[in-house]
Amino acid sequence: MQSRKVLLITGASTGIGEAAARQAVASGYRVVLAARSTEKLEALREELGENNAIAVTCDVSDWKAQQNMLNTTLERYGQIDAVFANAGIFKRFTILRAGENKFEEWKEMVLTNVFGAAVTARLCLPELVKTKGHFLITGSVVGHITSIRNLYAATKWAVSAIAQAVRNEMVGTGIRVTLLEPGVVDTPFWEAIPKPGTPELEPEDIARAMMYAISQPPHVDVNQVLIRPTGQPH
Repeated sequence: MQSRKVLLITGASTGIGEAAARQAVASGYRVVLAARSTEKLEALREELGENNAIAVTCDVSDWKAQQNMLNTTLERYGQIDAVFANAGIFKRFTILRAGENKFEEWKEMVLTNVFGAAVTARLCLPELVKTKGHFLITGSVVGHITSIRNLYAATKWAVSAIAQAVRNEMVGTGIRVTLLEPGVVDTPFWEAIPKPGTPELEPEDIARAMMYAISQPPHVDVNQVLIRPTGQPH
C-alpha cells in the first residue's frame, strides 16, 4: 500500500495556510505545518491529530531555520510530495512616505516574501524531483496588476517571477508549479489594507484552489490561478 502523500506548508498558523492544512488532511494528506508562531502551530497540529500533522517553528527568512524544517520533515515522513510556499507579511506604508524608521520593516518584508519563498524552493525542489511532486506558491492580485502604492506589490511581482523561473527550470522533471494569486481575503494578514467595498474571499476559497491544482492528474499542470472576490475592481 502506497504511503499517504506529504504536503509541507509555510505560513501555516493562520489564514490561507491553516485552511489549506485542514483541507489537505481531509483529502488524505499528511501535512507539515511551518510558521513563526509555535503556539498557534501546536494548536492546529493537535486539532489535526498526531497521525496527520507535525509542527515546525520556522522563520522562512532564516536559511538555517528552513533547513531544519526540511530535515524534520524528512526524518518524520521520509518524503515530500507537495510544497505550499505560503508565508508572507505585509507592510502598509507607501514608498514615498516611508520614513527611515520603516526601512527595517521593508527589509523584513523582502526577506520573508521573496528570499523566503526562493529558499523554500531551493531546499525542497530536490525532494520534489524524487516524487515528481508539486510546488505551489502564494502570490497576489497585486503581483498581477499593481493597485497599491507600496513595496509589497513589488515583492509579489517577484513571487510571480519565482514561480515562472521554477517552472522553466523544472521542465522535464515531472514537477508541477502553481502560482495562486488571491484578491482580498478575510484573514489577519489583510487587516491593515483598505478594503475595496466588496465581499471578501475566505481562506477556504484559496485552499480549495490549492487542492484543485494538486488533485489534477500528473499530466495536468495548473500554472496560475487568479482569484478575486466578486466585484473587486483590481
